[in-house]
Amino acid sequence: MLCADEKSQIQTLDRTQPGLPIKKGRCGTMTHDYKRDGTATLFAALNTLDGTVISMCDDRHRHQEGLRFLKVIDQVTPEGQEIHLIADNYATHKHPRVQKWLARHASFHVYFTPTSSSWLNMVERFFRDLTQNRLRRSVFRDAEELIMAIGDYIDRHNDRPQAVRLDRHCFRYPRKGQTRPQGLE
Repeated sequence: MLCADEKSQIQTLDRTQPGLPIKKGRCGTMTHDYKRDGTATLFAALNTLDGTVISMCDDRHRHQEGLRFLKVIDQVTPEGQEIHLIADNYATHKHPRVQKWLARHASFHVYFTPTSSSWLNMVERFFRDLTQNRLRRSVFRDAEELIMAIGDYIDRHNDRPQAVRLDRHCFRYPRKGQTRPQGLE
């Protein structure tokens, strides 16, 4: 089972001036203004059984790139294996060309999460970790540097993957005022 999604509009941000370093009594600082030198889109599929991530970076986010990513998944998974793919309801997943490709590949079974329920897709947890542990507060001078950083993070993740384990402790009842179970944020 693969949980697949896209993380689009990942920005290559470079600060206009270097930040001041941390010292006793003062936090590290960074300027409020920045230079943006492009964006990248990460296509990722998290294997829930072993925790590995299949990925592809591109500069655009259309059905053509989504179809190319499906072909990558098809190439790297063992031949003849059934692939159960969980995805959101984004229009590129339902494009006629994508649907035609899926119809020709009977080993692919696609399940769509309900609208406004992206938190059900486990690859969103991976995106959260990528953002917190590698992208946030980082400086990238161009898209190639950003893509290399993402690739290095995914390689390190795949060196020590952890299977996705859902049990009764994952789904606690929401507190008053919350709209989704805790543990899947």
